[in-house]
Amino acid sequence: MTEQPEPTVQATSYEVSLLPEGDVNRLVFTLKVEYRGDGRWAVVRHRQCVNAAGEWSWESVPSEREDEWLAAHRFDLETALKLAKEHAPKVMVNGMTALSVYRRTHPAP
Repeated sequence: MTEQPEPTVQATSYEVSLLPEGDVNRLVFTLKVEYRGDGRWAVVRHRQCVNAAGEWSWESVPSEREDEWLAAHRFDLETALKLAKEHAPKVMVNGMTALSVYRRTHPAP
């Protein structure tokens, strides 16, 4: 009988949001940091990725991504999480930022 190898477990996605867990608005104001292979991560929202300069662009299908685009939109995990945290307050839905929604729904005591 051949021994079965141990399954691998790997985290491949993080949610980053200014709004706390349980907030009804959290889902639409959330960014994702997703693993893209080779130790590289992307900050994504609605099929767009952010680059180090803070610019968003559409993420094409893998076969159409050029090396230059990949270099600008892929990061180590620490950098990707930092970028996502920087952009989380700025996520905009229906003309409102995550920060304005947070302040509106979680007033200071």
